[in-house]
Order: sequence, then structure tokens, then C-alpha cells
Amino acid sequence: MQNVFPEATLRTFTQDIFKAIGCSDEHALLAADVLLKSDLRGIDSHGVARLSGYVRLWEKQRINPTPNIRIVHETPTTATVDGDAGLGLVVAPYAMQIAIQKAEQFGSGWVSVRNSNHFGIAGYHALMAVEKDMIGFAMTNASPLVAPTFANERLLGTNPMCYAFPAGQYPPVIVDMATSAAANGKLEIAQRSGKPVPEGWIQDGTGNYTTDPHALKSGGSLLPLGSDREHGSHKGFGLSATVDILSGVLSGANYGPWVPPFVAFMNPLENAPGQGIGHFVGAMRVDGFRPVEEFKSNLDNWIERFKSAQTINTDQKVIIPGEPELAAEAERRLNGIPLVDAVVEDLNILADRFAVERLV
Repeated sequence: MQNVFPEATLRTFTQDIFKAIGCSDEHALLAADVLLKSDLRGIDSHGVARLSGYVRLWEKQRINPTPNIRIVHETPTTATVDGDAGLGLVVAPYAMQIAIQKAEQFGSGWVSVRNSNHFGIAGYHALMAVEKDMIGFAMTNASPLVAPTFANERLLGTNPMCYAFPAGQYPPVIVDMATSAAANGKLEIAQRSGKPVPEGWIQDGTGNYTTDPHALKSGGSLLPLGSDREHGSHKGFGLSATVDILSGVLSGANYGPWVPPFVAFMNPLENAPGQGIGHFVGAMRVDGFRPVEEFKSNLDNWIERFKSAQTINTDQKVIIPGEPELAAEAERRLNGIPLVDAVVEDLNILADRFAVERLV
């Protein structure tokens, strides 16, 4: 079953929990905003359903609620930020703000991040640049759950990447995707609902396809985008590797199998080569290439042409990247955010523990 909650109710609840673990009012406000943006956009796997996971990492002293986020290396157009083990929900926007400031002055800005944690949806950070008439980029490496093509060993995360482009009369074009066949959050949703997952998402401990959403717990692994070599999994592997290198190797964060797991019951590997989780964000001024209005007009034209494409079935239309999330946000701002019973129960456990008003 599902319960539906007003955005404001979940926002206040989430802020209160973050403040209860020691976050400042400013950081609690920002962290809650990132999570609620995910829920509003229909990406339920990365919204308030993750809140208890952050609390468990804080309990294990793997999240610092009062980080000293700072630049540790810098050029006019680039920087490396150390997140001091803070919430990625706070560290990544800090880094993106630096990228935007550099882009405002020099045309583009690129920031790598080390010593951070899970940063929510990549789209939140990329959209910060769009608000300034810039093209935004955001990516992060993640817990090793994905086996490279031909492998039966988890060496990469779902490693999402996002590109966001400002349009004119239309909403931004937002390409926000995992580089695995499916995001781990979709497995979590299937686990909570007791439903199988499509074939091609996961392989079991022996390397065979399985539809069991719990297969990761028994030695299985997620597959790269493409699922197998015949369907292009080497391309998904390559995209994931790119995210891992830019986010982890470039910044001095951990990479590959050493990226710290999001689940608190698993400890990070010993002899890790870097610090925490890594991100990579960037911003480019559109007017560094051509006048903004000309670009937006052409992107509007691009959108219109693709939306008018001849389709296989007359009742289907081409979906522009970002459209489903925009529709979900409009509907959920009006009618509320649905949460499954398991998530509500999880959040109410947090409420009881931290003396915060229960959701129901």
C-alpha cells in the first residue's frame, strides 16, 4: 500500500532528522531539498527512502554532519574539493557552486570531489548550472555492485551521469542515467514490493541471468548498460569507467571496488587508495559558444522536431529526456508524494528515535 504526503510535510520531517544528527540548519535545509527533489521528480529510490541509510552511516561515523568542506587544489577553471566525509547532498552543491563561479568568470568550470558520500540524484546538481543559462554536468562513482563485461566480480558502481541543457519555451533537456542496466534503487523498490526484475538487470553468483531482486545478497551483481556484449554492455562498461576515473581517480577519492558501500553493515575495504566517494561536476556558459537566445531557440526547434517524429505506434510519442520527471514533479507538487508502507515504517522508526513527529 501507499500513503501520500504533502511535500512540505516530508521536507520538514527530513530537515528535522538531519538536524537531529548534528547538521546545521543550512545543511539540513539543503540536504532535504536534494532528497525531496528526487521524490518530486518521481525518482523514489533516491528520495526520503534513503534517509535512514544516511542515519546508519552517521551512526558508523562514516558521515560527518559538520564537515569543513574546502578547496585543496585549484586553477582558474578547475578545482578539487575535499568534502571532509560530509553528506554528498551538501558537498556536491558546494562543488557545483564553485564550478558555476568559475564558469561565470572564465567560461567553464570543472570540479572534482573526494572524501564525500552519496550525493542523491545527479540531476539536482546539473540543474544548478541550467538556472544560470549554463550547461551542467554531474556524475559520481558509487558502491561496487556492477560486474564489467565478461566478469563475475563487482568492481564498479551504478555510476550515474547527468547532462542538463537550458531550453527556451520548453523545460531543460536533462539526460540523467545510471551506467548500469538498472539503478540499484530500482532493485530496492522491487525488493520492497516483492516483484521480480526484468531479465538482463542482474546476474547471479554463477554469472547467469536472474530476475530475483535479492540476488546481490547472495553473490550476484548488476550488469552494465546493455546487459551483454551482443547488446553493447562494453559501451555501458566504458561509460561507467569514465565516471569512475573522473570522479575517483582524478580527485583522489576511492574508485572501483574500493568505493565505500552505502549500506552501513558493510565496511569499506582495507588499504583503500583514496578518500571516500568521488564526484565530478562542471558548468559551461552557453554564451561562451554563441548567444544564449540563439542556442535556446535552436534547442526548442530540436525538441519540437523530435517530439513530432513518426513513431511505431500512433499512441506513442518520442519522450524528450527529462519529460517524465517534469510531469511527475508537476503532479506531486499538486497532489503529494506517495510512499510505500515499508518506507513510512522506516521513517517513523527514525521519528521515534529522534523525538520527531511521526508521519502517520
